[in-house]
Amino acid sequence: MKNNTPVSLRPLGLPLPLSRLSDDASGRVLSLAQLRAYGVPAGRAAALCRPGGSWQHLLPGVYLLHTGTPTAEERLRGVLLYAGRPGAASGRDVPAQPGPRPCADAPKGGGRVPSAAYGSSMITGLAALALHGFTESAPPPVSAERIDVLVPRTRRLRSAGYARLIRAHALPRPELIGDLPVAPVARAVADAVAHLSDAASVVALLTEAVRDGHCEPAVVVRELNQSGLLVRQYVVDAVDALLAEGRGLAEGRLYELVRAYGLAEPLWNVELRLPDGPRLGAVDAYWPERSVAVELDTRAPRQSGRWNEAEDDEQWSAAVRKREHLERLGITVVHLTPRKLRESLEQQATVVRTALLAADDRDPAARVVVLPR
Repeated sequence: MKNNTPVSLRPLGLPLPLSRLSDDASGRVLSLAQLRAYGVPAGRAAALCRPGGSWQHLLPGVYLLHTGTPTAEERLRGVLLYAGRPGAASGRDVPAQPGPRPCADAPKGGGRVPSAAYGSSMITGLAALALHGFTESAPPPVSAERIDVLVPRTRRLRSAGYARLIRAHALPRPELIGDLPVAPVARAVADAVAHLSDAASVVALLTEAVRDGHCEPAVVVRELNQSGLLVRQYVVDAVDALLAEGRGLAEGRLYELVRAYGLAEPLWNVELRLPDGPRLGAVDAYWPERSVAVELDTRAPRQSGRWNEAEDDEQWSAAVRKREHLERLGITVVHLTPRKLRESLEQQATVVRTALLAADDRDPAARVVVLPR
C-alpha cells in the first residue's frame, strides 16, 4: 500500500458503510471526537500517526487519514473541524445573525448543510475569497500559509498550525460553497484586510471585490468600518480607490444601458441650475427635451476616515430634498444603484424608458440651465 493511500476504517471493526469514509474528502479528515464515535480510541489514532504509520496529524485533534500532501479541501475541512471541536456548539456561542446576506440572496451549495462538527465556525479571509471566486488577490487554499476561520468571541481555543482563529461578537450568516460554511464576501474582505499591511495588496483586494461584481462598495466600506479598519490611513486610501472603481463601473453600466437598449443619448454628468438662480444639483444623465434625469447612488460617506452614520443620514436626506425639488419643477428623477445596474440592466432600462415616454403626459417642466459638472 502506498503512503498516500487512504486507510480504510474497516480493519478497526467498523461497519461497512463507515469503512468507506476515507473514500471522499470529508472522510479523509476527521476529528478525534468523530473517530471516537466510530470506535477509534485516541491511542489507536496516535499510533497510526507515528513514523511509518498511515495517518498524520493535520491540526491538534484533527487527523488526515493518509500520509500524502493535504488537498485544499482537506485543509479547509481541517480548520473547520479544529474550530468546531467540542465546545464550539455550546449554548455560549453567538448565534448567526438573522436577516439577508449583504452580498448574496441565497446560500450556495444547492441546499446542502454544513457538518455539525464545524459548530458555528466558518471560513473567512483570503481562503473564503478564493472560494468565492477571487483569482488575482487571494491565493488558493492549498498554498495559503494561514487559513482564517471565524468563531464566536466566547470560543476558548487558540490559533494553531495553519489555522488562524478570528473572534466575532456577532457572526454573519454563512454562505455554503459545496458543504463548507463560508463568510459572506464583505466580511471575508474585512477579515483579509485586517491582516494585510501594504496599501497595494488592500487596493488589489478591494478592486477585485467591486470590479468583478462580488460585492457593492458601500457594503464593503460599512464592514471595514464595523471592523475598526478605517483608522488605518492605507485602508482609507484604498477605500478612496474602491469608491472610484465602483462609480466608474456604475457609470459604464449606465452608458451600456442607454446604448444597448436604444435610448436617446442624454447629456452626461451635468449640473442643473435655475436661470440666474441657485444650484439644483448634479445628475449623471439628463434628457432636457423630456425633463428626465438619472442619478446614481454610489454614496459611501465617511468622516475622518470613519463611516459616519449621522452624515450618511444627512446626505440621504439632502439627496431626497434635491429629488423632491427637481420633481416640483417638473423634472422626473430616476434613482439607480450600482447593484440594480449590475443585476437587472434590462429592467432598469425599462424604468428609464417608461419615464421618458411618460414625459408627453406631464405638464411642461420649469426652464433650467444645464452646465457641465
